[in-house]
This record gives sequence, structure tokens and C-alpha cells, in this order.
Amino acid sequence: MARQRAFSGTPWEEKVGYCRALRVGQQIFVSGTAPSDGQGGTFAPGDAYAQTKRCFEIIQQALQEVGADLSDVVRTRIYVTDMAHWEAIARAHHELFADHPPVNTTVEIPALMNPDMLVEVEVDALGDETPPQPSPPARLQSMILGRPIQPATLPPITATDLDEGCLD
Repeated sequence: MARQRAFSGTPWEEKVGYCRALRVGQQIFVSGTAPSDGQGGTFAPGDAYAQTKRCFEIIQQALQEVGADLSDVVRTRIYVTDMAHWEAIARAHHELFADHPPVNTTVEIPALMNPDMLVEVEVDALGDETPPQPSPPARLQSMILGRPIQPATLPPITATDLDEGCLD
């Protein structure tokens, strides 16, 4: 089965050897996503609500790259460094998923890569259908003396089929 990958371009993907999202058929898996500011730092240090929203912005971009959307998410896993922030995180999650709630797990962990990161999110999604595959290359037309032969005349039998004009 074909695999479709999305990369965010962070140096961690290359160093660690992973991709942001992977789609296999209808199943989509998005790696743990931290609240990166896109320049190596942390987005909104100390603000669990804003960091959670940022994680889901990054996830949304990855989902779109593989033909899905947040509405396709069926499971969220939220890792938080201090459970005291659970209400702010839950509020951000609710705003995004109230109309199509996925299953969820929230777990407290000791730390994330940057000490000012409070939350990291990973999701699984289920796309409606397998994304369209690239079209196969167009069939090369058969040629005789540099002129195309129409498929109805294959194989050419008569002089008319050979296009007598090209034999001058």
C-alpha cells in the first residue's frame, strides 16, 4: 500500500529520522507536535492555551498536506508538563473539536525538548477515502517516420493508414 508523508522542515525530522505525518490508505498518523515558533524557539512561553492552539495549527497543516483536515481526527494524545494547565488545554481542544469530538488521552510528563514548552500533541486521523494517486504518464503515441499514428490504425495495414503524405 502506498505511503504519503508530510514534512514540516524542522531540523529534528532529519536528525531523528521521522516525518510530521504519514498516510497509509485512510489512516493518518501525526507525530508528536510541540508549540514551535518556526524559528527554533517556543511559541507563547508559559501560555498553555496558546501553545495548544499552535500545536493544532501545525497539525492542521500536516493533515492538509496528506489530504485531510482536523475534522478527520479520531484520536488526540496530549502530553502536558504540569497538569495544573489542563483546563486551558481542554478549552483549546474543545474549541477545535466540539462538533466532531475524537477520543482523547491527556498525560502528564516530566519535560519536553524546550523547558518553556508546556504541551505536545499527537493525533490519528481517518480520511474519507484514499487520496488520489498521481496519474500514470500519458501513453506515448506510436510514430512512423516522425508522424503520429492514430490508435484506430494500429497496426497500420494500408498505405492510407501510413499517411501517404509522410512518405514523399
